[in-house]
Order: sequence, then C-alpha cells, then structure tokens
Amino acid sequence: MATTSRFLAWDGCFNARDLGGPGRLAPGALVRADRLDALTGRGWTALAGHGVRTVVDLRNDDEPGVDHAPRPAWLKTVRVPLDGIEHRDFWDTWWDTPGFGTPAYFRPFLERFPDRVAAVARAVAEAPPGGVVFHCGLGRDRTGIIALVLLRLMGAGPEEIAADHGLSEPRVRAMHAARGLPYEDTEIGEYVASLGTTVHALARDTAAWLDAEGCLREGGLRTGELARPRGRLGA
Repeated sequence: MATTSRFLAWDGCFNARDLGGPGRLAPGALVRADRLDALTGRGWTALAGHGVRTVVDLRNDDEPGVDHAPRPAWLKTVRVPLDGIEHRDFWDTWWDTPGFGTPAYFRPFLERFPDRVAAVARAVAEAPPGGVVFHCGLGRDRTGIIALVLLRLMGAGPEEIAADHGLSEPRVRAMHAARGLPYEDTEIGEYVASLGTTVHALARDTAAWLDAEGCLREGGLRTGELARPRGRLGA
C-alpha cells in the first residue's frame, strides 16, 4: 500500500490523503482528512482539482468554526456527527482517557454505534458524482473508524488498514507544532503498553475482527443498500 504518495497538498490541512488502492477502492473516490474549515483558497482549489464534490463532516455540533476562506458554493457538505456524545453510558467510560486517542475504543464504538457509522456510509453512497472527503478535527480517530469500515467493506486487509491508520500520527504531531500547541503522547504510550500491545496491532486486530457488511446491516442499511457504497467507491 502506497504511503506518502497518497498524501494531498491541500493548503490549510495537515492530514489529507486519498484512500484509493487497497482492496477494490478506486483512487480519487474517497479522501480522509482533518478539519477542512482551515483550508485556504488554494486549499479549496486543490480539493476541487482532486475531483472532490462532497464533504462529510464527522464533528460534533460545537466543533465547526468559520471557514478560513470561502467554501465553494457548488460543494455539497453533509454533517453526520459521529460521536453521539449525548450517550453518557458510553462516553463516561472513554472521554478524556488515553484510550480515546487510540484504536482501543474503535471496537467498543462500532459495537455501540453501528447506526452512526451506517449514516456515514449512506451519505457516501448518496453523494453526487465526484469524490467524497470525510473528516473530523485531527483526521485520526473518528476519521479512522470510518476509514476502517469503508476500507474493510471494499476488501482491504487488516495490515493495509493498520498501515493507513499509522500514517496519521506524524501529521497530527506536525499540526500541533505548526499551531504552537503542546502534543503530549506519554499517557497514550503508557496506556497502550499497559495493554501489552501496540497502536498498529490494535488497528490491525480491530480490522480483522470487523464484519463491515454486518456492522452496516446492524446500523440500518438494508441488503440492497449495501451495494451502493461498493458501487460508488469501487475500482
């Protein structure tokens, strides 16, 4: 699986990359990214030049800011807040913990919220012609969950998915440095070590466990609907 060659130079973004290649996922069909409201005018031009015509924003209602530069009027933006932050039975366990910054919470999330993941898959399937970019704030965790499910749906292997997940960490570090923000990963490292594993292994094992089609069915997609994201994204 290609690595740095898949990163996209969208001015204002630090962690945008094309997911095409693994399994049957077509290049240009799907992009994962960090926050797009930081894009400059040149960034929006580059996004358009890559063929993107739909944005799926995974952030909570209180997260989006004012666009740094005008968003193209023709670009369709769909908001699907992924977290379900109002469900305290889940988030009181995970919020503000080191595990929230790792794939350790991906499997519990997928088991608890298949409906929210299915809503994103439906938004991708129903997008107008052109590429789709989905994003959160850092382009690592919420975006990582959706990338895991859609890559698995398109036949990507667990090692490919884990490798893709690992590409985000250096970009997240660079993002914090560029914005003059501290980036403390000691607690995350200690947390993962206490589990006797690695971030890569957590992502790989979750991908191996995941039945993407079953997850989306449980989330409300009917059998006929499952063909739509595959057809939309397939090479």
